[in-house]
Amino acid sequence: MDEIGGRDGKRDARCTERDIDLLERGSLRLLGRLAHSSNETFLVEVITDADESGSSPATRCWAIYKPEWGERPLRDFPPGLYHRERAAFLLSESLGWGVVPPTVIREEGPYGVGSLQLFIDHDPAEHYFTLADGDPAHLDELRRLAVFDLVANNTDRKAGHVLHGTDGRLWGIDHGLCFAAPFKLRTVIWDFAGERIDAGLLADVAPLATEVPAALAEHLMRFEAAALQQRVEHLLQEQVLPVDPTGMRFPWPLV
Repeated sequence: MDEIGGRDGKRDARCTERDIDLLERGSLRLLGRLAHSSNETFLVEVITDADESGSSPATRCWAIYKPEWGERPLRDFPPGLYHRERAAFLLSESLGWGVVPPTVIREEGPYGVGSLQLFIDHDPAEHYFTLADGDPAHLDELRRLAVFDLVANNTDRKAGHVLHGTDGRLWGIDHGLCFAAPFKLRTVIWDFAGERIDAGLLADVAPLATEVPAALAEHLMRFEAAALQQRVEHLLQEQVLPVDPTGMRFPWPLV
């Protein structure tokens, strides 16, 4: 697979734009279905041809394709979970955190409309529990991801939804069950419960209390965008990561 992102542990704006362009314009070739996914999820190859001048060479990457066609009906989320995958990426970008891989919506996928997310090269043996008990340098990234999940109201942060990329970064994936209006947080990230949130992270999220970016809001219902603002207001008031006194706010399975 051709590399389309940096290997220095950072993904700059130009790389993100290039990734997005490839995901939006490239032709899609199905490689296979991901086993054990609750919804139909596919690995695809995304390819663009070289232009006639030769100034833009052919590029390709792998991506994860989640069509609306393959979604199981849910009582607490409407159809179209692909919008929430895209919204999670836009939230990450608006915060400047880059914790969600580039994600677009493709109208003409092999099985119809759905999300297309850049595949992150990673070691599948690593996940949240191994990372939290491993290199201490990862802990601040995991704290940031915990704040992200609070803002997004993530109901499904399994350990396997935290990837350690070969680029050295930690990534969060699988955000189809985010942005509900009622507080539904379910996560495996409870190691930092009760800790004061870093002032820099609070400063990053603070603008959302005033306004949700239009590009993000268009993928949510109006009352969901309002609830996002309320969560941020509460976070700015409390300034600590929440504690779960019930011990029940875990997804299943854990990994």
